[in-house]
Amino acid sequence: MIGKLQGIVDYVGDGFVILMAGPVGYKVYTPEYLTPKSTVTLWIETIVREDSIRLFGFSTIASQNLFNQLTTVSGVGPKVALAIMGTIKTDTLMSAIATGDAKTIATAPGVGKKVAEKIIVELKSKIGGGSFDMAGDGGAAGALPDLLAALESLGYRRLDIVDMAQKLVADNPALGVAQLVPIALKQISGNK
Repeated sequence: MIGKLQGIVDYVGDGFVILMAGPVGYKVYTPEYLTPKSTVTLWIETIVREDSIRLFGFSTIASQNLFNQLTTVSGVGPKVALAIMGTIKTDTLMSAIATGDAKTIATAPGVGKKVAEKIIVELKSKIGGGSFDMAGDGGAAGALPDLLAALESLGYRRLDIVDMAQKLVADNPALGVAQLVPIALKQISGNK
C-alpha cells in the first residue's frame, strides 16, 4: 500500500496530477492546487474497487483524515469528497460541520442540502472543531450563521465571505451581529 509519494508534478489534469516519483508516473487525484514542475510530497489514500485502483493525494494528514471521514458518510464517495475539499478550504469545512452550516457545504458541486445535512449529522461529533473553538456559551457559534445570513441578504456569495466572517467572529467573540456587519462590510470593501 502506498502511504506517501514525493516527486515532481509532470502534468496537471482535471482533478488529478501525474506525479513522477523516480522513473514512475503516478496518477493521483487531489483537491490541491499544484503547478507543473513543482516538487511535492503527498499523503496517499488508496481506494480499491472491482474495476479500478485510485490514488488520492493530500498535502497534510489532516486533509487525508477529513477525506476519509467524508467518505464514511452514505452518499459521499471519493469523487464528491474531492469536490467538497476542492471547493471549500479544510478549516472552513470543519467549521461548517461544527456549526451545522449546511449552506456552505452545499456550495460544493454535487452536494445538495440533504447530503450537506447528512455530513453534518454524521461528522459533527467526529470533527474536533474548526478554525476557532465552537464550545462554550454559543457566542461564536451563534454569531457566525447570523453574520453570514446578513451578508448574504446584502448580495454577497457565501463562499466569498465565509472565511472572512469566521475570522471576524473568532477575533471579536464579544461582539454581536449588529456590530460585526459594519466591520465585515469595511473589510469587504477594503479587499476590492
